[in-house]
Amino acid sequence: MPVRRERRSPENPERLYILTGEDSERAPLDLVTLIVAKGDPSPTAQPEQSAVVRLCRTPLSVAELSAYMALPFSVVTVVLTDMLAADLVLARAPIVRSALPDRSLLEAVMHGLQKL
Repeated sequence: MPVRRERRSPENPERLYILTGEDSERAPLDLVTLIVAKGDPSPTAQPEQSAVVRLCRTPLSVAELSAYMALPFSVVTVVLTDMLAADLVLARAPIVRSALPDRSLLEAVMHGLQKL
């Protein structure tokens, strides 16, 4: 009778400890910070780092990464802090709605240009 091996899941506390290691300084990331990969995953990268690079070919928020990878937010921030230090990904703040020009101002400019 074959021996069935238990597959280790992300909820496994030992695996989470290996990913996070000792408590150290973390990058200032929040749930809506957008992450973008800078290249292809390295053959020597951890599986979680490779997954981040593959997922972030287009910008994804840290919350989305956490959900897609089935890892807690705190673990994802540790992985991303290491990746930011290694220059594998970029982190950028999302576009704040109030930073965009008012629609009525844009319409007024457009109408003014049309009258020229």
